[in-house]
Amino acid sequence: MAGMTLQVLAFVWLGAFVGALAIGAAGFAFALAASALWLHVLDPLRATFLVAACGTMLHIGIIWRIRANIEPRRLAPFVVAGLAGVPIGIYVLARFDQHAIKIALGAFLVAYGLYSLLTPQLPKIAHGGRAADATVGFLSGILGGLGGYSGVLPTIWTQLRGWPKDVARGVYQPFILVMQVATLVAAGFVTFDPTSLVLIVAALPALIAGAWLGWLLFGRLDERRFRQVLAVMIAVSGAMLML
Repeated sequence: MAGMTLQVLAFVWLGAFVGALAIGAAGFAFALAASALWLHVLDPLRATFLVAACGTMLHIGIIWRIRANIEPRRLAPFVVAGLAGVPIGIYVLARFDQHAIKIALGAFLVAYGLYSLLTPQLPKIAHGGRAADATVGFLSGILGGLGGYSGVLPTIWTQLRGWPKDVARGVYQPFILVMQVATLVAAGFVTFDPTSLVLIVAALPALIAGAWLGWLLFGRLDERRFRQVLAVMIAVSGAMLML
């Protein structure tokens, strides 16, 4: 608790608000938006735990609203393979320097986000089937363990599959929830303490406010605007990850 200052709490509150706004509006990017601020004042393991804890609460609340769009058969290959990837990500997070990984991921997100924003129509990937979906899920599980970034690849993949926004959210948002619960359990063994509990409580008001405003925004977006918002968020998230 010695490192708990007003500056730390301010960063936690701001990161929670920005991340929750992203979740409400697009259903992903909480980890990217929040951790870009939290990593300035928290160590990587604690930031990952906080991302998983706050993200879990957010997704539970929002998924209830989109439950009619969740198709278990479509979701299953992502989740099963993703759960196998989470422990790998946690192992890498605890033992290696993630700076190069974050720079590479950030550069990819900036490039894809700008491409998605500027191109008239994204290419559609119809082949690969459930095996391709499972591969994306596995890699996303690893990214989830690395820092709670499990939503990045499924969000991009559902765009490339050409799924409508409601179908896409019915896949990547419950997937993110399952990965964050798995990450929460794995990271909680080594980082949960009174300081972590205080940080979670401090973030709650910002989470509620950001998610509410984001959900209002989502309701106003048509398919084209939703794709544009996702593209901007992906590019900005990548840039923040590279800082």
